Parts: sequence; structure tokens; C-alpha cells
Amino acid sequence: MGTEGPVALPTFSEVSASADWKTIDFISDLHLADDTPRTFDAFTSYLRHTTADAVFILGDLFEVWVGDDSRHEGFEARCVDVLCETTSRCVLGFMAGNRDFLVGTDMLKACGVLALSDPTVLIAFGERMMLTHGDALCLSDVSYQRFRNVVRGSAWRNDFLSRPLQERRKAARDIREESERRKREQVVGQYFDVDPAIAVRWMHEAGTSSVIHGHTHMPGSEALAPGFQRHVLTDWDFDHCGDHPRGGVLRWRIDGIKRLSPAQINAS
Repeated sequence: MGTEGPVALPTFSEVSASADWKTIDFISDLHLADDTPRTFDAFTSYLRHTTADAVFILGDLFEVWVGDDSRHEGFEARCVDVLCETTSRCVLGFMAGNRDFLVGTDMLKACGVLALSDPTVLIAFGERMMLTHGDALCLSDVSYQRFRNVVRGSAWRNDFLSRPLQERRKAARDIREESERRKREQVVGQYFDVDPAIAVRWMHEAGTSSVIHGHTHMPGSEALAPGFQRHVLTDWDFDHCGDHPRGGVLRWRIDGIKRLSPAQINAS
């Protein structure tokens, strides 16, 4: 599995859907930034027109987030406006991803957004559904797991957030450029996926047979083991894919789960 020693089980938080919810949407991996204007517009249009009672964002809403004080200016301020507008109409939940793990309580409270721990078990329609961004389950990506353990720690976080905002923005640009370099050097067809055994163990301990996650950018639904199902969210990209934009929503209603393409989102 590419791991070093036993893998500790996380704490499983629970969120119960309101009895009057009929539709719950799930999205992730939009990677919003000031150089993705079409993706931002698609996201804004979706939130303004969705008929969902609740929208759960399962990580990487932003390409990078350098601290909640960044929300007062520029592109981040525009995103905050959209989130505040949305929470006046429906419930909006946010779970941190590997790109925006520095989104904090100040930002979420200011927007009226529900903070979701990773993982969270959502109880709705008489079922239990585990929600996670997914990066913590990609155990074969050993170098990333080491990096994750460092930057999720309070020492690194406190040190980084104590720096001036412009210095943090520059550091984020450097990290982003390094990430793009690694992508270019990646072998075609090589990718890191969740570890099925650990994912099933999580589900078993959480008392659920289904999980929804993002992170891998490989949307689809499949059995991880007999009786254990996963649903992987798509990433969004309307800026760099020519005539074939990526995006969409996973929609959960009492009659089951279905996927909505970009063309279907506002028509449903």
C-alpha cells in the first residue's frame, strides 16, 4: 500500500439532513483561481440556479487559499460574495481539500457556510453516507502523505499564517508552479487512487456502505468490495479543455444518486 506503519482511523463526525430536504448536491475540485474565469462563471451560475436544498463542497473549491484574511480583496472577495449569496437560499457545506486546507472558521462563519470535518457521515433519506475529500486515502502517494502530515500540523499552520499576506501569496504561487511541473513530468496513465482496503475499513467503522469523495479527478461509481460502494466526483475545468469542459454534480435524492453534466445542471 506504500504506507509506513499502521494507519490510524479518523474521527467520524455526523451531520443529519433536515427532514424537509429533498435534494442534496455534491461537488468538488473546482480549483477556482483568478485565471479560471469560465470555471468561476459556471460555478456561480450553478449555485444561483440549483434546486438543491443543500450543496456539499468536498474540497479543493479553491486552487489555493492562503488564509482567511485574503477574503477581503480581489478574486477571493468575489468568491465570498457568491458564497454569501448562496447561503441565503440553501444550506452550503464545505470540507477542506489538499489545496484549500487553510480555509478557516472566520471565512466560513462570515459566509454562513457549514464546516464539515473530513470524514463526515451524512445521515439522509434513511441512509448513512460517508463524505471525504479523498486525499487521506491515497496511501500509495507516499511523498504527498508526508507533506500532508507536515502542513496539517499546527506548527506549520501557525508559522505560515503569521507571515504577511503578500509573502503567503508568493509562496502559494511557487507551490502551484511546482505542482504543475510535477504534473508535466508524470508518466502518462500513472495516477494515485484511494486504497480500497482502508476505504472499506473507514466505511465499516462509520457504519455505512457508501462513500462520496473527490481528489482523484476520475469520476465514476464502483464497488470497492462486496457491499461497499464509492462515488467519485468530477473536477471542474471550463477554461483549459476547449470544446469539452469538465464539470458536473452528484445529486442525491430519496430515489437514489445520479450524475448531472454541465448541460444538465440548470435544466434539472
